[in-house]
Amino acid sequence: GDQINIFPTVRCKLTFFIDLFYESFISPYRIKNLVFERPRLTVQYQINRTAIYEMEPVELGKTLAIRNQKSYVGPTDEAVVNSTSDCDQFVSQGYDAIQGSEFEREFPLAYSLAVHQDAALVERLLRAVYMPHNIYCIHYDLKSSDDFISAMKGLARCIPNVFIASKLERVQYAGISRLKADLNCLSDLLDSEVKWKYVINLCGQDFPLRTNAELVSDLKELKGRNMVESKWPGGKQWRWTYHHSLKDSNSEYYSSPVTTSEMKSPPPHNIAMFVGSAYFTLSREFVVFVHQSSLASDFLAWSEDTYSPDEHFWATMIRVSGVPGEVPSSDPEISELVSKTRLVKWWSLEARLYPPCTGVHVREVCIYGAAELRWLLNYGHWFANKVDPKVDSYGMFRRKTCRKTCAEKYK
Repeated sequence: GDQINIFPTVRCKLTFFIDLFYESFISPYRIKNLVFERPRLTVQYQINRTAIYEMEPVELGKTLAIRNQKSYVGPTDEAVVNSTSDCDQFVSQGYDAIQGSEFEREFPLAYSLAVHQDAALVERLLRAVYMPHNIYCIHYDLKSSDDFISAMKGLARCIPNVFIASKLERVQYAGISRLKADLNCLSDLLDSEVKWKYVINLCGQDFPLRTNAELVSDLKELKGRNMVESKWPGGKQWRWTYHHSLKDSNSEYYSSPVTTSEMKSPPPHNIAMFVGSAYFTLSREFVVFVHQSSLASDFLAWSEDTYSPDEHFWATMIRVSGVPGEVPSSDPEISELVSKTRLVKWWSLEARLYPPCTGVHVREVCIYGAAELRWLLNYGHWFANKVDPKVDSYGMFRRKTCRKTCAEKYK
């Protein structure tokens, strides 16, 4: 018979990602005890979605007017708890209608979500990447609020292929606990019945820039290789030259590692060090290796008292000789713009590597504004970080519209 195109057209793809960011996770279901009666902002301001993509000044000005109103009020964690109190009702509001093509079902994916706040934002992300044949592990921070924890448990209770990590960490900024959160999920994901091909880790402020079908197509092209940022350490060698200890802090992170004068031993097994990002796209074979390898275990133990081990562990492990999907140490650096896993704008690199941020900066990272839409969709990366409706409630991304208008392309 005729070949079915499972990839969206340009027009559909644009519709797929552009709409009220606010509505992308409030709709199509209505969270109990939370009523939104105001008109859609796209209607109120007569915003042309295509014009946003084309970066027309008048339309972008409308999004700034919405942002300056600071009128966005999102659902509370308690509201998400209430919405998952009736699982049949919750799942019927969109999750049960999501389907994947045979092309996608033959290549299941796994996700590790390390989250700590804003349950509605997490649910929006989960809904955006959800497929019934994939598998999803949620690791919530033990410091999270009771309502947030209850909301995460509600999501896991209601959605069959979503679960809470069996071991949870009290996550501390730049400490080993952030890395262990992902490792805990990876261990559980290996034990799941779903024989996933690749695993991707996300945080609550990520959002997909590709459909599941497009992502599967790209991952198949990797042919077992991993997608991880991996660069020579340069000026970051201090992170593991000296022993670091956790010290109580008044910051939102509660504890942060401080450098001591005690020098550390060199990395075990003469491992050559590389640095990168905490975020990864890893093959199942590579994860099995890390899970079973004494070398990986020794390297993890050695990394316990280093600074931000999550930013060197994966970057280094993919360079180890003989690992599945090995990247030889002699190969060129894999920068954040070469690795497709995550597209992040750092304040210090703006203008040199990418256009200036049109949203706001938080700890030197751009929270995207609507004017970034074209750049984000065209750069070729898989996920954007960071997005937040409190910064730009017009926002940029929506999957539900395309699922409706292009449904036949995914059957």
